[in-house]
Amino acid sequence: MNDAADLAARLRARDLSAAPAVLNLVENRSPAHREAIAELLRGVSPAALGGEAPGHVVGVTGPPGAGKSTLLSALVAQWRALDRSVAVLAVDPSSKRSGGALLGDRARIVCDPDDRAVFIRSTAAGTRLGGLASSTRAAAAALSAAFDVVVIETVGVGQSETEVAEVADTVAVIVQPGSGDALQFLKSGIMEVPDVLVVTKADLGQIAIRARRDLSAALRSLGARDVAVVAVSSIAPVAGVDQLVDALDAHRAGLDLCARRVEARRAGALADFVAERGDHGLRAVGGRRTALHRLSQEDPGADVPTLLSVLEREATP
Repeated sequence: MNDAADLAARLRARDLSAAPAVLNLVENRSPAHREAIAELLRGVSPAALGGEAPGHVVGVTGPPGAGKSTLLSALVAQWRALDRSVAVLAVDPSSKRSGGALLGDRARIVCDPDDRAVFIRSTAAGTRLGGLASSTRAAAAALSAAFDVVVIETVGVGQSETEVAEVADTVAVIVQPGSGDALQFLKSGIMEVPDVLVVTKADLGQIAIRARRDLSAALRSLGARDVAVVAVSSIAPVAGVDQLVDALDAHRAGLDLCARRVEARRAGALADFVAERGDHGLRAVGGRRTALHRLSQEDPGADVPTLLSVLEREATP
């Protein structure tokens, strides 16, 4: 059995110790590793698993300084208290000099270094818009076969950085009270992204209460009544994190997971295709809408590399 097939088998057996090798593989984007990555993803596809991967893929995004890493430390602790295994993919800005992860969120998220049920990896966002590294989709798909929770923390939030909504089952958008973020969300259209809105620094009292009230009113005015708004404090004494976990679980429980994952795989194939072929390649397949329609004709359980190959054939004269 080769390395990629062996890794897929370990993930199907929920062997968490496979995670570092999985990330090393999917982060190597050289042409020589492309088939190995495809084989890994075939090995954790719905066809191989007998259904969608069991892990809950949670996207966490928000403006820099909103307290994402501090919140994630508290969330990881809460999930572990519930005996859930957790993988965190922290997508950081890229260093212009080295190309590596600039901030290193792995160092800022606090957890027990001896806890083998927690895996944290910082990855560089690279040049691709959307707030995600090119390997993030593959890593999330693979790790969700083994871990109970897979978190994708993005580099920021903005109109061009909503790709996490195409990958995660549930998206939590972080808002810092007193910063004007609520109004910025309304102006930028980001209110379309969250499944859960999280007001951090609830220990600030009235400022946090006002932010939560304003966001709830904004959601009602937009007709987005299904979006939960939760206020949390990630510093001792920690408060609201258990309610946040409940809100994330409630969203997952009410989700048509198969439909969301199918849409995510098709969007991932299109994103990878555009990253490789650019606008010229997109025009060659008739544009974004035509490309997605073509992908909708494929098997709903098809993995991203298989769907990508469909688009590549369509673009080849």
